[in-house]
Parts: sequence; structure tokens; C-alpha cells
Amino acid sequence: MTGAVPARTAGCSALALLISAFSLVGWASAPAGDAAQARERVAYVSVIDAKTLSPVGEVGTDAIAIHEDGTRREILRVTPATSPLPVAVIVDNSQAAAATIPDLRKALATFINTIGEIGPVAIFTVADRPTLLQEYTTSQKELLDAAGRLFHAPSSGATLLDTISDVSRGLAKRDSDRAAIVVVTGEHVEFSNLQYRDVLERLSDSGAMLYTIVLVNPAGSTATDEARNRATVLARGPRDSGGMRIDVLTSMSFESRLKVFGEMLKAQHRVTYARTESLIPPEKVQISAARPGLEAYGAPARGQGLK
Repeated sequence: MTGAVPARTAGCSALALLISAFSLVGWASAPAGDAAQARERVAYVSVIDAKTLSPVGEVGTDAIAIHEDGTRREILRVTPATSPLPVAVIVDNSQAAAATIPDLRKALATFINTIGEIGPVAIFTVADRPTLLQEYTTSQKELLDAAGRLFHAPSSGATLLDTISDVSRGLAKRDSDRAAIVVVTGEHVEFSNLQYRDVLERLSDSGAMLYTIVLVNPAGSTATDEARNRATVLARGPRDSGGMRIDVLTSMSFESRLKVFGEMLKAQHRVTYARTESLIPPEKVQISAARPGLEAYGAPARGQGLK
């Protein structure tokens, strides 16, 4: 830490002391405006009606609460989000999902039409191996055509965790300060061998918010390591990343729930808040609604100095 010389370094060279002195002078002479700017942080947040799940288009600073390591921060401004939002859509097209494919095609078309051109969208499938069905594009025609080409792969298994991991790695290389991964899957047998910690770490490194729709299977089992890893990622991923999980009982609900996600992402807010100056960045940022009847989901903009 600059300026504090431990006893064991009392005999350090004059050159080291000189360098330390220059560091102090540079810090002290920094313009006050730069220091003030450093205290402002940004998060991207969706605010929805808790009953209808409809996005709330206009909210004030009193509608959102942001806590860093348990300390509430002051909300300075809430404005519409305008930066590009890359969205990776991951769909389960394994043999176990064969019966859901017609509903999934329809749901994807609705999602694509809902989200519009807020950023490039890509579509990935999970049968046997992570597969890119449609590369990132803002062309709705290309995306709709890709949705129409979605079929199940006979005798295939799901590699959902591998796909989330690969997609997260790709999004970590992006230039934009926000991103989302949208997963539509059932509780099927998992053929990935990744540990949930590795997948969650790669998701965290990407800065993407994970939104999942899970067709639940009451008879599903978590007896295997693969199943437990999958269940943990689907449970913790949305919560830890600032996204959302919705469980459905029938694939016919895919369309309405994907529409909810599309509307939420399209209506994101850019929230500027104040952080007390500290040399140690926060480990955890929690975003919630501050008014009854609302729910808020979101995450810090990429590059906000989290541990």
C-alpha cells in the first residue's frame, strides 16, 4: 500500500523511496474531477412488475437498490440502456427434447421479434457437442431462418454445461459492457463432464447475465455428478449473474416466457451509482427492487472492478 513502509523494508534503496515519492505526488496532484468520476459505477438493470412480469419502462432512483458487500449505495441516475447487448441463445435439441422442438421454434421466433436489434444475437445448440446454429447477427431474417432450421439430433445427448462454458469464453472477448445468455432446456441427462464451479467461474468472467427457462421433470434424478453439476449451474447461474430462472411444466410455455425475457432485456436501464473510494473492490454486488410490487434483475457493467 503506497505511503506505508513496513519495518522490514526500512533499509530499502533510495531509488525505491524516490519512486514511491513520485507515486504519491502523482496521486495527490490528480484532478478532483477524475477522483469524482472514479466513484461512479454503472449497472444494467431490468425492473418488472412482480405479478405480470411486464417491464417497467420508466423508473426513478427510488425504485432500485444496489448493495456492495452488504453496503447500500446511492443511486445517482437511471437512464435507458443504449449500448449494444450481445445475446447468446442456447437451446436443447438433444434426443430427449425431440417433442419440444415445434414449441421451441415458435418461441424462438417470438423472442427474436420481441428483442429487435438491441444487439447481435447468436443461437447455439447442445446435442452431442456445442454447435453454432447462427453466428452473432442483428439480421432478424437470418435469425428467424435459423430458428426454422432447428431440429432434434437423433440418439444424441445434451452438453449444456460445455455450451455455457464455451459461450461464456466467447462473450468474455467482446467489446460491449453488457451481455446476456438465454438458455431453454429440460431436465435431461447431462453428458458434459465439467464441474459446476468451472462453469460458474467462466460465466462470471464473461460478465453476462444468465436467463434460463427450465422444463421441469418431477421424476428427474440428480443421482449422478453430471446431473448435480447441471442442476447447480441452472440454480446458481441466474442468481449469481443477475439474471433470472423461470420453471415451466409444459413446452407450450416456452413462447410466453421467452417473450418475458426479450421484453426485460429490451427495456434494461443504465443505473449509475456511487461507490465509496476504496483500494479493495467489492466481492459481491446485489441488485434488487426498492419499491413493493416490483422486481429487479441486473449486474454491474463489465469492467467495474469487482474481485
